[in-house]
Amino acid sequence: MALSIVILAAGKGKRMVSSIPKVMHQLGGVSLLERVVQTAESLKPKKIHVVYGNGGSKLPESLPHLNVNWIFQKEQLGTGHAVQQALPACGDDERILVLYGDVPVISAQTLRQLLDETSKNGVGLLVTNLEDPTGFGRIVRDHNDNIVAIIEEKDATRTQRAIKEINTGIVTAPAKYLKNCLPRISNHNAQNEFYLTDMIALAVEDGLSVRSVTAHNSNEVRGVNDPWQLVTLERYYQTERARELAYSGVTIMDPARLDIRGNVSVTPSTKLDVNVILEGAVKIGANCDIGPNVVIKNSTLGERVKVFANSVIEGAVIEDDCEVGPFARVRAETILKSHSKVGNFVETKKTILGEHSKASHLTYLGDAVIGKNVNIGAGTITCNYDGVNKWPTKIGDGAFIGSNTSLIAPVEVGENATVAASSAITKSAPAEQLTITRAKQMVVPGWKRPR
Repeated sequence: MALSIVILAAGKGKRMVSSIPKVMHQLGGVSLLERVVQTAESLKPKKIHVVYGNGGSKLPESLPHLNVNWIFQKEQLGTGHAVQQALPACGDDERILVLYGDVPVISAQTLRQLLDETSKNGVGLLVTNLEDPTGFGRIVRDHNDNIVAIIEEKDATRTQRAIKEINTGIVTAPAKYLKNCLPRISNHNAQNEFYLTDMIALAVEDGLSVRSVTAHNSNEVRGVNDPWQLVTLERYYQTERARELAYSGVTIMDPARLDIRGNVSVTPSTKLDVNVILEGAVKIGANCDIGPNVVIKNSTLGERVKVFANSVIEGAVIEDDCEVGPFARVRAETILKSHSKVGNFVETKKTILGEHSKASHLTYLGDAVIGKNVNIGAGTITCNYDGVNKWPTKIGDGAFIGSNTSLIAPVEVGENATVAASSAITKSAPAEQLTITRAKQMVVPGWKRPR
């Protein structure tokens, strides 16, 4: 039986106190809805349907890359009504799995267990046990431990509210049965809504098998309804990512001060110091040492790379045995070749720094191609921008650039050339030669500073 997944994402999320839809808020740098879609995709369904409503077209317009069927729910009349909106797009021969856009850390393993243990024609329900079940629908069982109903808290008696087994809302059932069952659900309840959970009692009446699977880690079925729940779940998510890295052989100096916000791969024997942020697509090789307060975004680091404190690396490739920082900024399209170095208060952008080359301090390198064994003196800048266009600078192997030099692009420095300190280079500096450009020191009589 083919699987289709329906993700409910139409809630207003008033308690988020935000102008954006609740499921657009981020967990670990990825929107809540996108995380659920990624998990759904891992189950290899025939189709994923997302039911949305709050914010109008804002949701599909913000996430156009998601391979889902967007279904607009004009009125938010409850979860049962929301699922009904997706059923016309589902074949009678399909099994439906209902997920929620605000339950972002549900695991594929738990969902597979739910699907595997549910009979083809029956109803499957994911449940969990909470010490404090306040706010959740309670699972009502008969004397033979069979599920007979789910009672929402606002409709529950005092005895029913004492039940600690709760409904997660995640259910699976044949599409054909849902098409027959959901139109029979009533909204005669405290919320005046059509509860999807009422289908359980109807399934029991109709003689269908109703089976449950327990999520033993209740954290993975926690939803987000307000900013504090989002913050709490973020900390849980980050702790789990840190735990995974630690067990894989990565040294984590403090798991409470590590943030992973994307698709991150860190090879064993690497050390991550405190307040490290890894964002986007990040790959870090073996035996690297990432210092405190470092941000790495959409970058690849080779092996034995040392990144010293307070450095920012974004959109860069850093090869083996390089050093970065402290207080360095390595920007987009930078490639640091092996054994090269950018030191404190050095900024690079769209630059290739050759093997064993170094810019140790107080330097800006933009739109530059720099060869091997080049020394860039302190205070050197490539003047790559004329106010309209960007221009390239090329420095040959073995060149020595003296301190406080301005390389006014487009310009080229030859191999083994030496540029004297405090020079402003506007023309090619020839290989193997000393190039020097300094005006004669003078005093201008009568000059006054502008006021």
